Parts: sequence; C-alpha cells; structure tokens
Amino acid sequence: MTAATHSTLIPQVPDSADAVLEGLDPEQREVATALRGPVCVLAGAGTGKTRAITHRIAYGVRAGILQPSSVLAVTFTNRAAGEMRGRLRQLGASGVQARTFHSAALRQLQYFWPKAIGGSLPRLVDRKIQLVADAAAACRIRLDRGELRDATAEIEWSKVTQTVPADYAPAAAKAGRETPRDPAEIAQLYAAYEDLKRARSVIDFEDVLLLTVAVLQDRHDVAQQVRAQYQHFVVDEYQDVSPLQQRLLELWLGERDDLCVVGDASQTIYSFTGATPDHLLDFRGRHPGATVVKLVRDYRSTPQVVHLANGLLAQARGRAADHRLELVSQRPAGPEPVYTEYTDEPAEAEGAARRIRELIDAGVPAAEIAVLFRTNSQSETYEQALADIGVPYQLRGAERFFDRPEVRKAGSALRAAARFGGNDSLLDEAVDLPSQVRAVLSGEGWTTQPPAGSGAVRERWESLAALVSLAQDFAAARAGATLSDLVVELDERAGAQHAPTVQGVTLASLHSAKGLEWDVVFLVGVAEGMMPITYAKTDEQIEEERRLLYVGVTRAREHLHLSWALARSPGGRPSRRPSRFLKGLRPGSGTAAAGRTAAGGAGGGVERGFRGGGGGAAVTVPRRTRRTPARCRVCGRTLTDAGEMKLMRCEGCPSDMDEGVYERLCEWRAVQAERSGQPAFCVFTDKTLVAIAESVPEDERDLARIPGVGARKLNRYGTEVLAICAGQEGVGLDEDG
Repeated sequence: MTAATHSTLIPQVPDSADAVLEGLDPEQREVATALRGPVCVLAGAGTGKTRAITHRIAYGVRAGILQPSSVLAVTFTNRAAGEMRGRLRQLGASGVQARTFHSAALRQLQYFWPKAIGGSLPRLVDRKIQLVADAAAACRIRLDRGELRDATAEIEWSKVTQTVPADYAPAAAKAGRETPRDPAEIAQLYAAYEDLKRARSVIDFEDVLLLTVAVLQDRHDVAQQVRAQYQHFVVDEYQDVSPLQQRLLELWLGERDDLCVVGDASQTIYSFTGATPDHLLDFRGRHPGATVVKLVRDYRSTPQVVHLANGLLAQARGRAADHRLELVSQRPAGPEPVYTEYTDEPAEAEGAARRIRELIDAGVPAAEIAVLFRTNSQSETYEQALADIGVPYQLRGAERFFDRPEVRKAGSALRAAARFGGNDSLLDEAVDLPSQVRAVLSGEGWTTQPPAGSGAVRERWESLAALVSLAQDFAAARAGATLSDLVVELDERAGAQHAPTVQGVTLASLHSAKGLEWDVVFLVGVAEGMMPITYAKTDEQIEEERRLLYVGVTRAREHLHLSWALARSPGGRPSRRPSRFLKGLRPGSGTAAAGRTAAGGAGGGVERGFRGGGGGAAVTVPRRTRRTPARCRVCGRTLTDAGEMKLMRCEGCPSDMDEGVYERLCEWRAVQAERSGQPAFCVFTDKTLVAIAESVPEDERDLARIPGVGARKLNRYGTEVLAICAGQEGVGLDEDG
C-alpha cells in the first residue's frame, strides 16, 4: 500500500552525514540542510515529504548540529509516527522522539502530574461514546445510535477548538456546523458529559491536550523543563492541526523558532474535526524570516494521474486553492484514467469486481488494489461483489491488525517459541528464521496455499500470511536475525500500529485512505449527491469535498478507475449524474471552469527569509524555481547530480574558478570550523566553496543565489565571504576577531 507497509528495513546505515543527503532531489536537499530557524515545507501528494523531513533530522544529528534527545517530531497517527521512527533508525538517528500530539502530551502529563497537580493522573477512557450515552440519559435526552455518534463528534470538535459548553451554540453557528440536535440540547449534553467525567475521575482523549496546555500555562517551571528538553520541533501534516494542538505547540516552543512544519492545504479534509489549514497558510506571516520550500516533484503517480489531480485543483476556489501546488510527475507515462457509467450501484460493484479479478489474474497483487468510496455505508455492496467472485479483501478502518485474535494468538506462539524453541520438535528441521515462523504458524492455521472462498477462515489465513511475509522481509534485511529479534520487531510494530501488508484488496473510505497509496485505485460512487455529499451546502464544504476527491485520485500510482451509477438499485429511476468535479476533465464533459492561479506561481522551489544585520526587517531573497531542467553553463548538458547542479556545470567541464579566492575561503572555513567545534562541511561544503570561487559574488544577492548558501549562513558568514571575494586579506583569520 505505501512505503510504510512495504518492508521498511534498509540493510545499510549511511556512513556519514553527507551520505544521508545522497539521493535527495534539490528541493528535498534544501529541506534537509535548513536546520535553523523556522522552515515551512509545502509538500504536494507523492513528493517525498516524509523522506525529506526524516533525512533533515538525520542529517542534523549525524552532522552534530542536533542532539537526538532534543528533537521532537510530531504527527497525527501512530502508524506515521512508527514509520518515522523506523526511517530515522535506518538513517542512524536513533533516540529522536517521534510521536503523535496526544502521545507526546500524555507522556509529559504522566510525568509532571504528581508535581504540578498531585496524586495520580485520572484514568484515560478509550471510547467516550458510552459516557455520552450516560450523560444523555441524565439529561433525559433520547438519542438514536446515529445521533449519539454525531453528538460525540460535536463534543470532540468543541474541545479541540477550545469551546466550553456555554459557548457551544454561538460557536457552532459561526462555524456553520450542521448540529445533530438543537444546539442548546448539545450544549446541555456537553456540560453533563464533563460533570460525569469529573464524578467518575476519568479523562478523555482531548483532555490529554487540554490538561497539558493548562499545566504548561500555569506552571512556568514545568514549561521551562520541557523547553530545556526539546529545542527543535518538526510537525508533519500541519494542515490538520487544530487550534488546541497549535496552542500546545506554541507552549512547547516558547520564544524560540527552531520549528519545521510540513503540509499541503490541498489535502485538508478533516475540518469537521476542528483541523484548519490556516496555521500552515499563515506560517510566513507569523515567522517573516521563514524559509519556505515547495515540493512538487511527484514520485508516486504517472503523468496521466497527476494531470487529472492538477485539473481538479485548477477548478478550486478559496484560500487553500490560492496556495495549491501544481505537481510534476517524475514517472514514465502510464494508462489514461478510465471513466465508467453503470445503470445502478450493484452493477457498478460487480463491474469493479470483474475488473479487479482480471487484474489479479494478470499478476497484479491484490494488496496493490484499492476500492475507495465516500461513506462507509457503500462498503457492503463491494464486499459482496468481491466475495462472489472469489477475491480476498480487507476493510481499512475496521479492526486493527495487531488487535485481531489470530494475530494476538500467533504473537504468543512466536514469543513462546523464541523462549523455549530448543525443546520444540516443530523447529527441529527449521534452518532459518522464515522456516521457523512458518513452522510455528502452521500450528495456528497457516498453510502454504490459501483456503478456498472468502469469509472468516480466509481472513485469518491472510493475517498469518502477512506475518510470514514480514518474517521473510525481516530476515532478508537483517542477516542472522533470530526469532527473538522478530518478536521485538513485532512488539514495536504493534505499539506503533504499523501493520504488515495483508494480501487482499483494500476497501476504504476516502478519509481513511489518506497517507496510503496503491498501484490500482477504483474511485466508486463519483456522482452528485455522493461526491460532493448531499449535506455539503456551503462553498467551503463543497471545496473540501473537491479536496477529498483529489486525495483519492493521488492515491493511485498507475491505474485509476472512476465510476458512478445512474440509479441506486436495479430498475430504479436513472436520475443521478456524474460529479460536477469531473466536468471538463473526463472525455465528453465539456470545458472546465477556469480556476485561479496558485499564489506566487505553482512551481516548486525555495523562498528564503533572513534578518539583516542589526536585526532589522526581514529580507526576502528571490526564490529559485526549477521549472526547466538545470543545464551545464559550459556544455549545455542537462544536470541531474546534486553536486553538479550546485556548480551549474558538469564535473568534467573546465572550471573558471579563482584559485586564490578558493584557497583563502578554505583557510577561512578551517578557522570558522575550529571556533564553532563543528566539521568544516557544516560551515560550507567543498562544492559550495568551489561555486563561490567560480562566481565570485559582489553582493549579498549574488551570494544568496548560490546553492548551499542558506539564509542562516548568509546572515552569519556573508560579510566575511564577500570580503574574501573582494580581495581583502586576513578576513576572519585572526584568533581575536
């Protein structure tokens, strides 16, 4: 499904800080080397944002610029946090904290509660819906199952937007929320829910953040202790930050600005939970000196898929649309998206199932195929259609992999075998780790061939087969790995909910598909009333529906199928029509409405901010964009190597370097490195010194245009470097200077 669900085990750790940067594209490298001050990474779908930020942290750690224990990287899911920790470990940067907002806050709250409040932290409830039901009963408010779920969501929204019960009604009206009951009733229910929690001495998921914020606000000594621990912050999926999470982040930071945020306003699809892209879009306003890097090179999808994705956003309106990123595919050409109209929903499901069967028979792994829909209620029709045709499937968002009974039981069996395997006759003929795992799991129901048909038996087999496959990947990546090593890996994955790939077609809602990818994606039910959904009324709601479809499209690597049905059931009135979002994009649908151009252009590149001498106003250096290939300034050949792009010439082409300037720069760099106690390349790399000696810049703007001269280095070293280029002797070389 994703890089996270394929084997994330890389055999060889990079042998140096510079080796960490190898393989990064120019913009990713800019992210990785911008280690001080505020940095904002605007990263389009499939552009390698996780790669960029993990290499950034690893480069800083390996170069001795960042202490691992002083870095806190936060994201939104345990899976994403687990993937980040795994990548950092592979890059030689163990010890960095990578957590969700809630996990990081809970850890701090548990540590400081006895000191700040006294006693033990109240018990955390996993699911609040029963508490909400009890509160409703206390208020004599009758809620059906759907209303109970919706009322719970309203309480969650209120808490992450820091809205108290008394303010709920006006806040909901201002936000344009469709309340499940009269707002006064929801406010009454919310107040009763809070009273009930206090009476039972329990806290909920949102309280973890609220209480951490309260402790950090009220106890200066606690805040100082946290800030002494963490000096450098990285926030992934920043477009999904709620006002409460933003407040917590501000308290973690204090007056500092060593913060790197990563996000894409065009992938804001959780506003109903309180998430807002405003913090991302306002970042430059809050941090005028920020470096902004735009990642638009799409490594995931073919040009055909990317063209459709760009076309969807080109018609968008609103603030997020003004800041859209126009992706540029880096993959070879693939098939055009397929659009199919069906008479009714069962026919649509059967048509998708037949095509999936053909793909699997042609050699496409079932795990590389997904069916994505707008609402979970659409799932049942596709489950039945796939089962009827003998195609295995898995439901994303259903029971978590490591919570499945057969997985828990298999884990216990593997743990026992690791401890007492020497006395187990099952393992007598097992010669390596994979054969040991197969032997143990054969006692749990795993067989070399899958059972016929679908249903519970097949699902249990798929779970065990995923563990067998994981063991094979683990053994291939770690020579000599033992069963005990695998058990430790499984425990770490369970803690991070980092599940292995299950060999079945994925059925998922568009919301739960965020962050995943497949070779083949079927987007079904792309009709008016479902996409956009019927209850999306306002312009803002319609635009979020468009972004939701954009997220669905960008999940596909190569094959993309979009379909809709004219009627809900066989024989029904064919009154439905394709989604308005496809107008002008699918063949025969007319011309698309013109959209607004992204602010500042849609291309990738870097915008640097820095403060001039004396702490004056922020100065913006003209950004570099790479809309056309970089070419050698001597022979004209297209450059792809990062070092050659820094020099703007091929390594083999003649250099017009000023040797005297280069020698003086090298001497000056050695002194600076000794004074700062850092390696010489942390001042400037050899390539950057060569580039400076070749161009001999005359002023700060000329110097800022040289790759490798960031805002921080320009501010710190610019005056002395320019003086050396101007021929002044002894610059920066005296020990007393």
